[in-house]
Amino acid sequence: MCYLYLIIFFFFFLLQQTSALDKITASKFLTDPETIVSSNGAFKLGFFSPPNSTHHYVGIWYSKLTTNNVVWVANRNNPLTDSSGGAIRISEDGNLRVLNAQNQTLWSSNINVSVSSQTNISIASEAQLLDSGNLVLTGLEGMILWQSFKHPTDTALPNMKLTVNKNSDMRKMLQAWNGPSDPSFGRFSVGIDSFAFPQLVIYNNDQPYWRSGPWNGHIFTAIQNNETDDFNDAGFILENDRQGTISITYSYTNQSVLSNYGLSYQGTLTQRWWDESERKWKVAWEAPHTKCDIYGKCGAFGSCNLMNSPICRCLKGFQPKNKLEWSKGYWEHGCMRKTLLQCERGSGKEDGFFRVKAVKLPDNPAWLIGLDENECRNQCLKNCSCIAYVYDSSIGCMSWDKDLIDTEKLATGGVDLHLKLAHSELGNSSGKVAIIAATGSLLGAATVVTLIFILWRRQTHKRQGKKLQRRKTVSDILGIDGNQDQVEEVPLFEFEEVVTATNNFQDTNKLGKGGFGPVYKGKLEDGQEIAIKKLSKASGQGVEEFMNEVLVISKLQHRNLVRLLGCCVGGDEKMLIYEYMPNKSLDSLLFDPVKKELLPWKKRYDITHGICQGLLYLHRDSRIKIIHRDLKASNILLDKNLNPRISDFGMARIFGEKQDQDDTRRIVGTYGYMSPEYAMEGRFSEKSDVFSFGVLLLEIVSGKRNSIFWYEEDSLSLLGYAYKLWEENNVISFIDPAIVDTYFSGQFEEIQKCIQVGLLCVEESAQDRPNISTVISMLRSELANIPHPKPPGFNHSQKTKDVGSSFGQSQQSSSTNHTSVALLSAR
Repeated sequence: MCYLYLIIFFFFFLLQQTSALDKITASKFLTDPETIVSSNGAFKLGFFSPPNSTHHYVGIWYSKLTTNNVVWVANRNNPLTDSSGGAIRISEDGNLRVLNAQNQTLWSSNINVSVSSQTNISIASEAQLLDSGNLVLTGLEGMILWQSFKHPTDTALPNMKLTVNKNSDMRKMLQAWNGPSDPSFGRFSVGIDSFAFPQLVIYNNDQPYWRSGPWNGHIFTAIQNNETDDFNDAGFILENDRQGTISITYSYTNQSVLSNYGLSYQGTLTQRWWDESERKWKVAWEAPHTKCDIYGKCGAFGSCNLMNSPICRCLKGFQPKNKLEWSKGYWEHGCMRKTLLQCERGSGKEDGFFRVKAVKLPDNPAWLIGLDENECRNQCLKNCSCIAYVYDSSIGCMSWDKDLIDTEKLATGGVDLHLKLAHSELGNSSGKVAIIAATGSLLGAATVVTLIFILWRRQTHKRQGKKLQRRKTVSDILGIDGNQDQVEEVPLFEFEEVVTATNNFQDTNKLGKGGFGPVYKGKLEDGQEIAIKKLSKASGQGVEEFMNEVLVISKLQHRNLVRLLGCCVGGDEKMLIYEYMPNKSLDSLLFDPVKKELLPWKKRYDITHGICQGLLYLHRDSRIKIIHRDLKASNILLDKNLNPRISDFGMARIFGEKQDQDDTRRIVGTYGYMSPEYAMEGRFSEKSDVFSFGVLLLEIVSGKRNSIFWYEEDSLSLLGYAYKLWEENNVISFIDPAIVDTYFSGQFEEIQKCIQVGLLCVEESAQDRPNISTVISMLRSELANIPHPKPPGFNHSQKTKDVGSSFGQSQQSSSTNHTSVALLSAR
């Protein structure tokens, strides 16, 4: 019998312990590093420290994942500054509190319990972590006193109901972290901005950054789901009582899949799910996703369309307020009406409506209750201040009497917008004109055919003349004696043809300027877009560099090298004609705080591999061995798919088959990218390019420009700073904040490897650096053991001023290249 009592007692004790694994009670509290786990094992509550931080927080995260994904933080604005003595417990007043070693409250559930219910509340209360990830605090008889789902931080979990009312701060449904290692309130938040037309809005501080379009009873009208993988039945449920309270619930049918909505510290709202087979998070939807998603991208009365170039255009009947700014891509001032409406002029034909199909509706509509579609139209037509209207069967009648802002053409979905225009802007053709045109078409047919034949004959003769001209070599035109076999067939463009293509070298077609001279965009008669690099008369470079680039690049054909289409020589003018790269140069994106968002880690990694393949071709695979000597971010051009193309071969040198290095008295290159042996002694080789590549690789990872970086504490360059953090096993601090989120998505080892390879490439001694084929093997993980890096060359910063470019940025943005120099010195 005693044994039976012991068994019963042991079983009861085990049951009590098991039931307490997911709870905090008045007698059981947590200290760092203790945790509790939900009964299904999905979520864990306890103390954690973000990457690269010594602060401690109480949070909830997924317990079974290889990466710590925190979904809720208690004391986000009041961290524990030391790991000893921190506790989370239920206090005597029944509140859940986070305490430090001095027993000071860092965070509290902050509930008010009535006097009548306070009896024994500290004994009766308990906090339990539910299987949903919700932390609930219950009082007597299981009454819920407080729950974390009512106080979310930056993440919405399935079935979490987010409620706002007119008395609450609507912009704080979700509040982003302040940084990858700082859970405190950041500048981005998600909220609802209207109770009449509820829509999700991401705010950047107090300014709209993105919006979902209004809720039509089923969906947010501007959200386009990707319908990817097994994650296409997730969505929002919105409840609007029309009395000033709105609730949004995110739900998902397949509850076995881990999923959430999260607002990143960079302002991106992401719907993601955990792919167990690949052991990583996958993104089902995110916003803002494109440049057109940014609020008010094209200004008032502008419309954004990713399929257009440029992406911003004025709505029909409107024109840019500032045509010069608009032509340069500054669209924020928007557009203005070309022709006043009849009701504004007081005379003329009646105004009408132009239908703008499938758009994201402009912001700030007014709701006209109880009108059908025809009444909605007539109401707007009669009201002179009405600019546009929309009738949607699910929403009803909407109209606008203010500037139309944040309009976007959508690939799928969207709503048709009826824009009020003056009669003359509608483009109507009268029946009389149509009859005359039909009658005259027969009489004019013979004339048209004759004109077409004459034009065809002229164009044929013109093209034949150009072909004869292009049979001449560059050397013939420049009058240079040399081996004609050195230069491959490089077409020669007529000067007039280039002038026409660039609209007489208009400033609006100017892409940038480098040491070689300005670079222009042009379009040939056949519609092909080209980039023209024009040798400036003020440039220190001349025929030698011009011929060198033609000589080198005419012999090269590779997908990761820019393609030379031809040359143009007219009088004193010398130009190189290249294929046009629509995304300009790598540095125009990588070092721009906004545009770098277009370069997530996967794309940066692909760009790195493309550059490696281009260098491998130059060093080993082409029929002539080429040392580039000026590899840098501004000389990496990006095509429409952001694939890299190495450009600018004016400084390149051809090596003999068995030649390993060469010397020069004329040291030309870019400060920050030149290897020590080249900058100091004039010796260059494959390893010089490898050094430049290493610098470029570290810039790609960090998002920082080596030539202007300076770590004040130790006067370190970017290379020295990277090596310092590598030695301290703290490379997370080196990673660009724009991609640091990949630390949580299983790509950290890949980034870490790139930093290690970059440091190997910039070692001081050339013989210690790997060649480019070895670099590729390292990046592909084909080598089991990668060496430990030695200290880099140019470890300390010179704090040198920016001094301009030595040899053009083939297709730069309007900014000039930082820190390129040309040095003339004896060794």
